[in-house]
Amino acid sequence: MGGQIIIEQLEFRGRCGVTPEERARPQPLAIDLELDCRLEPAGLSDDLRRTVDYASVAQRMIELGTGQDSRLLEAMAERFLAALFDEFPVDRAKLWLRKLHPPITSVTKSVGITLERTRHAHQLLHTDPPPAHFLVQQLPGLPKGHVLDVAAGTGRHTLFLASRGYQVDATDRDAQALAQLSSTAQARHLTGITTQTVDLELPPPHTPTLGHDIYDVILVFFYLTRPLFPHLINALRPGGVLLYETFLIENHLQYQHPRRKEFCLAHNELINLTAGLRILHYDEGAHEGHRGIEPVYTAQLVAQKPLPAGLST
Repeated sequence: MGGQIIIEQLEFRGRCGVTPEERARPQPLAIDLELDCRLEPAGLSDDLRRTVDYASVAQRMIELGTGQDSRLLEAMAERFLAALFDEFPVDRAKLWLRKLHPPITSVTKSVGITLERTRHAHQLLHTDPPPAHFLVQQLPGLPKGHVLDVAAGTGRHTLFLASRGYQVDATDRDAQALAQLSSTAQARHLTGITTQTVDLELPPPHTPTLGHDIYDVILVFFYLTRPLFPHLINALRPGGVLLYETFLIENHLQYQHPRRKEFCLAHNELINLTAGLRILHYDEGAHEGHRGIEPVYTAQLVAQKPLPAGLST
C-alpha cells in the first residue's frame, strides 16, 4: 500500500517569460508537489534510504528552477517531472507551478499550471532514441546558444539540446520526420525548436546555403555529403563549434553498412574536409553504437571556427 509525500509552497527565484524583458531578471516562483510512492517499509524501519527524501527533492527542484531560463512554465514543469521520475522512486507526480507576481496588473495573486503524470505515461512520452554518446560526452564543452542539427530526422539530438536550453534549428529532407519532431516538441512544451525541410544533397552550384556566421554549434551525426562542408563552416559563428561523427570505411567492410562505401569516410578525410577550423578533438576507431550492442567504426571530430585576430574565447 502506497502513500504520498506532499511539498507545499516551495519558493525560488527563476527566469521564466515569453519576452526577453521578463527573463532578464529572476522572479518569485513557487511549486507544490504531490508524489505517490511506497512509504510503509521506511515507516517500519525508520530508514530514510527506503523512502523519498523530500529535502533532496526540494533541493533538486530549486536547482532546476534557478539553473536554466524558460520561456514557458510548461517547459520548466517538464524538466521537473523528468527529474522526479529519473532520479527518485516516484510512481505518480502532480505539480502546481506558478508565478507569484505575474506581470499582469489585473492579477492580484498568481498564475500557473498544473501537470499530473504517472511514471508509465512519462516513459511512453519519452521513448525517442537516446542522443549519441559522443554528443553527451562533449556537451559540457559546447558553447551555449544557437544550434543547427543537420539531417535531424525525428530529432533525438534536437530534443535533447532543446530540453537543455539551446535554440535549435533542425533541417532534413524528410518532411514527415520533421513533422513528428515538431509534434514531440509541442507535447513536451519545448518552444526553442524550428524545422526546415531542405534537400542538402543537391549538386553544386545548387547546394543550399546555411547562412553566414549564424550558429554557435552545428551537429552532424551519421550523415555525409562532401559538398556541404564549405557551407557548414560558413554558417558557424567565429568561435562556434562543429560536432561531427559518421562512419569510417571500416564499418562498411566489417558490417556492409552503409551499403555504399562512398557514404563512409577515409582515414583523416574529416580533418581535410574541415581545413581552416581548429581541431579540438579527433578520434577514429570503434565507438559505442546507437543500440550499445556492437561497436561502430566512426570518425569523431570537434572543431572550432577561429576568432578574428586579436580576439579570444
